Amino acid sequence: MERIPILRMGDLLLVTIQVDLHDQVAMQLQNDLTSEIERINAKGVVIDISALEMVDSFIGRLIADTSSMAHVLDAETVVVGMRPAVAITLVELGVAMPGVRTALNVEKGMALLMQSRRED
Repeated sequence: MERIPILRMGDLLLVTIQVDLHDQVAMQLQNDLTSEIERINAKGVVIDISALEMVDSFIGRLIADTSSMAHVLDAETVVVGMRPAVAITLVELGVAMPGVRTALNVEKGMALLMQSRRED
């Protein structure tokens, strides 16, 4: 089974999704990411979805759930690189993503996390 790499950058994690997320791969990513947050005591996660052309309601909920799980584990999550078509699809499907912060790209997402950490 494919696995999505999770890169460590100090106490932050970067996940760049470069393949279409099938249900099994997405579930494995969720498990791997929450385990890695706990293992290194990560304080932030950037999930780059810029390569995703489409999402369905399952993937939208999975991203929202993963962000909620990270929050429970004391890590803030920022989703970056969302294409307009993906945003439109999520809204049309009625996928609620409460508490999910977004930024245009990885650089802005990292800056958002760093700013948030300085404010704490």
